[in-house]
Amino acid sequence: MLLALDTSTRYASVALADEDRIVASRTWYSTFNHTAELMPAVAQLLESRGLTAAELDGVAVALGPGGFSALRVGISVAKGLALVAKKPIVGVGTLDLEAHPYLKSGTQVCALLEAGREECATALFGPDGIRLREDRVCTAEELLAEITGPAIFCGEGVTAWQDQIAGSCGTKAQIVWPVPAARVWALAAIGREKLAAGEASDITTLEPEYLRMPSIGAPKQRDRVPQGGRPAR
Repeated sequence: MLLALDTSTRYASVALADEDRIVASRTWYSTFNHTAELMPAVAQLLESRGLTAAELDGVAVALGPGGFSALRVGISVAKGLALVAKKPIVGVGTLDLEAHPYLKSGTQVCALLEAGREECATALFGPDGIRLREDRVCTAEELLAEITGPAIFCGEGVTAWQDQIAGSCGTKAQIVWPVPAARVWALAAIGREKLAAGEASDITTLEPEYLRMPSIGAPKQRDRVPQGGRPAR
């Protein structure tokens, strides 16, 4: 049984997956933060199936981009559970989770998450499901300039940019309304695939993926930035 945790945005989710199906899950909107809510949700989920952390096959966690504090909470809890239970851990980027249900559609996929300052964190995937570039923060105009041909737009960020997308792409755009619970389902699926392939993450180096560090009045940072503050190479 795999435990999946996603605290990338205000919507948080936990799920238990057995083989190729979700057997229990919970998704909620956090008004304040995930600190006080996540562990009780995990405990209730395990109890509902009569499980302990030691009986898990592994833990999967969303790495972001997303809220600074929210990601730290989710990854800290995932690491703690994996350490105590002595189980493998798998980290997966949040934009990969948003895009996952559509990567076999044969159409270009664009996943978006709001990043503030009228910008979004974005990821692009080709019709073959392969990434076209790394995640980056950009404006609607910058993103739409990259889009050629039909595309599926998905993720929480589409709610802010749906008018710009429709105006620029017209009938070539398929805008998918976000379903927050779908992210943790994708996380469970990808997590199981990675564990089966022996692709567990290194718990000592696993960190949130920030495209921009939180700051007040500081210059924008557009590179992928891990928890330690160093741009990824």
